[in-house]
Amino acid sequence: MNPRRKKRLAATLAVLLGLGVAVGFVLFSMTQNIDLFYTPSEIINGKNETGVKPQIGQRLRIGGMVLPGSVKRDENSLKVRFDLFDQGPLVTIEYDGILPDLFREGQGIVANGVLTGPSTIKAHEVLAKHDEEYMPPDVAEAVGKVHPNGVGNKAEGQNGGAY
Repeated sequence: MNPRRKKRLAATLAVLLGLGVAVGFVLFSMTQNIDLFYTPSEIINGKNETGVKPQIGQRLRIGGMVLPGSVKRDENSLKVRFDLFDQGPLVTIEYDGILPDLFREGQGIVANGVLTGPSTIKAHEVLAKHDEEYMPPDVAEAVGKVHPNGVGNKAEGQNGGAY
């Protein structure tokens, strides 16, 4: 091989090596920032397909229903503790902050946090879900005026036509 081809080969290999290292760093950082979704049953029993349970210290996202009567608030701070369930075992969520306006007992929520014990999660974010039948009070009042029985055209509401 002549010197010119050797330089080209070395430059090509250096670019490919640099590109491979960059892709490796991106993939490594992505695995550190992924929040896997679990239900309370999957945290206790493992995922249905694989049986894999989250490790203590793992970041995760959990969704379920707030157990009625389980919400305990600290009187001196914003700390809240409540139980979450789906169809099986309970998981305890600890949160320090202001809960969303739609948060209620018996309501579905999604929490982002870290697993601190076998069935305890320290959440850094709590999102309250609402059912798809939700209608803002102003819209409900307007629909009540147009339709005295309070029943609106759901097709219009879902497609954005009436709102």
